[in-house]
Amino acid sequence: MTVVQKNSFPQIKIEIENSFANRSFIKLSLGNYKGIEENLKNIQAKLILIKKELKLSFTYRYKTKDIIKNYSSKEAIDLIETLIGIRGFNLITLFTTDFDLVLEYIKERDWTISKRKASMQNLPSLEHDKPKQRKITANGKHYLQALNITDNRGNVFKNTQDKYKQINHYIEILSSLLKELPEKNSINVVDMGAGKGYLTFALYDYLNNIMKKPAHVIGVEFRKDLVELCNNIAVNSGFENLKFAQGTIDDYKNKDISVLIALHACDTATDDAIYKGIMANADLIVVAPCCHKQIRREMEKYKAKNELDFLTKHGIFLERQAEMVTDGIRALILEYYGYSTKVSEFISDAHTPKNVLVVGQKKQNINTNQAQILGKIEQIKSFFGIEYHHLERKLGLDKTYFLNKESTN
Repeated sequence: MTVVQKNSFPQIKIEIENSFANRSFIKLSLGNYKGIEENLKNIQAKLILIKKELKLSFTYRYKTKDIIKNYSSKEAIDLIETLIGIRGFNLITLFTTDFDLVLEYIKERDWTISKRKASMQNLPSLEHDKPKQRKITANGKHYLQALNITDNRGNVFKNTQDKYKQINHYIEILSSLLKELPEKNSINVVDMGAGKGYLTFALYDYLNNIMKKPAHVIGVEFRKDLVELCNNIAVNSGFENLKFAQGTIDDYKNKDISVLIALHACDTATDDAIYKGIMANADLIVVAPCCHKQIRREMEKYKAKNELDFLTKHGIFLERQAEMVTDGIRALILEYYGYSTKVSEFISDAHTPKNVLVVGQKKQNINTNQAQILGKIEQIKSFFGIEYHHLERKLGLDKTYFLNKESTN
């Protein structure tokens, strides 16, 4: 039966509340959007269980993205009233196991409201906190046991849950990048500043045993005791092509590198790692920088007067600006050498702080205006009162810029 009425919300509100109470609610759809919010297409709402609490999950569907927001049933009812009243949705459908209730806007606050035979019979799952499918499973991994992540039955210790999640998070990030590597008989990976080797072992395992890509992996670490420990674990794990080498990033010599990784190398050690990757013409360079002291000292030393000095006079803002400038120049330098770059923020699903990831992927057909890039770097340095950037100086790009400039004059 279809009726026309001015204010349709009281009836649909009652029906929604009843469907919550008798557990017949399947979903709510708000469509035919004519509002002012750009690129919004429709909204879908469904019940989910989050930490044993029932919530209504709204998926806002835009042209190029979805945004999900979760509300209690009381908040959801208030929100639905707002969405129907002023947000411009002209077609609202409540799906329950008993019936479908359809509201359609006609004109001047007139709506048709009709109750129809249920188009859906089965209630969807309320599960929201689904266990993640980890790239690196815990069972049968000798190295995870030797690194005290799991017990001898493959159970992750309570106090190492975050570390295990962090390992998988990094592998998740790297997996999509590794798929784009050029086809080779063997991938040569160097992990600069490997530490205790958590990521190094997992990366070797993932490449060789999961992706089935033959890989030689080397972990570079300064501390001799960690190098010895990790080499013993590699042998006992049967990882024949995984080795750990003692030394600093700067001292390490190997020009046969397909993938270079440096996570949390402090200050200019990140520059040393990028330098090694560029010199080896690596296909992939991935760094998560830690500390940005070199550029910050330069900015503190010269105290440049510019449009941002109202910010940089404050220590915390200066620190953040130094981080962005440091990594921004690193990305430009990678582009100078023919890498496509991406700088992104990521958050581990373990409870760790935000990190910046700088990725350089070697492209054979990339067109780079090297002179323009060098000029841009000089402009940045001049603006912030920076004498030099460690990676730029290590590569001799500051000299290259001035030589190019003299030759064109």
